[in-house]
Amino acid sequence: MRFACIGLDHRHIYDLAAHLIAAGAECAGYCPRTTDAGVLDGFRKRFPAVPELDRERLLDDVTVQIVVTAAVPCERAPLAIEAMRRGKDVLSDKPGVVTAEQLAAVQSAVAATGRIFSVCFSERFLTPSTEEALRLVRDGAIGRVVQTLGIGPHRLNRATRPAWFWDAASYGGILVDIASHQIDQFLVFTRTERPEIAYASVGSHGTAPGFQDFGEIVLRGEASSGYIRVDWFTADGLPTWGDGRLLVLGTEGTIELRKYVDIAGRPGTDHLFLVDASGTRHIDCGGRPLSYFRDFLHDVANRTETAMPQAHVFTVSRLAIEAQARAS
Repeated sequence: MRFACIGLDHRHIYDLAAHLIAAGAECAGYCPRTTDAGVLDGFRKRFPAVPELDRERLLDDVTVQIVVTAAVPCERAPLAIEAMRRGKDVLSDKPGVVTAEQLAAVQSAVAATGRIFSVCFSERFLTPSTEEALRLVRDGAIGRVVQTLGIGPHRLNRATRPAWFWDAASYGGILVDIASHQIDQFLVFTRTERPEIAYASVGSHGTAPGFQDFGEIVLRGEASSGYIRVDWFTADGLPTWGDGRLLVLGTEGTIELRKYVDIAGRPGTDHLFLVDASGTRHIDCGGRPLSYFRDFLHDVANRTETAMPQAHVFTVSRLAIEAQARAS
């Protein structure tokens, strides 16, 4: 299985490429065009044996089955459509689309080509604690899920951000850009089939003129609800980029994930706290294997949907776009 990286505009490209390689795929090459020289430099250092090749050469290469992208968010959908029309499956960083028009165009391309358009929601697929929490919920550890509460704080890192980062038309707005993670988790944990945006808002609190640095969403399902808060206010004193958290309320217990740091002092990442009728328990999920990239390669080879249903990608994207439109 061979893949090509086109769109080296966000550091998430490192994880996408590294995990595909670890899952057994080969990186055939990457296009060095970028809006952020630091990302390109980092890719070269991490993957020194991977050749730099022209974008068109990579798209025309019939031995390349997958195009992987972390391009400027507004450029991901057009690239994905072009790649699918040339016979490639696509793995995109989130968000895969930033407007309703882009979503409709991608849906049409998938229907016409039969290709896979997958979006890596890294706050689920790159955190083994989330995978373990989902297993526990599916096994009935906390009863029926009543609510999810997802928090996605980020550090601004103002000095390292490229120009497009500050332009809402380029990144889609804070709810499209970040809250898609939490929407994804709400859907898989609650298994709701008819999700609705009950409330959405965004705020600009002075980090930069017009820049959306705060957002929140209330989701409603058939028998559950979800609250989402995302922001760019992680303080410099935190030893990581953000204290990403997920709390799952069930009828018979609760699960809390501290995905990137335990501020109480436990070392490492992926801390799971389970409370049920028998007591409280801390489960260290750090270092456990991830399944998404292996399953994605299986889907490419077998035309299946084991990593993530195609319809799920479209539903998450639609809800994020609807929330952004309502809030703006």
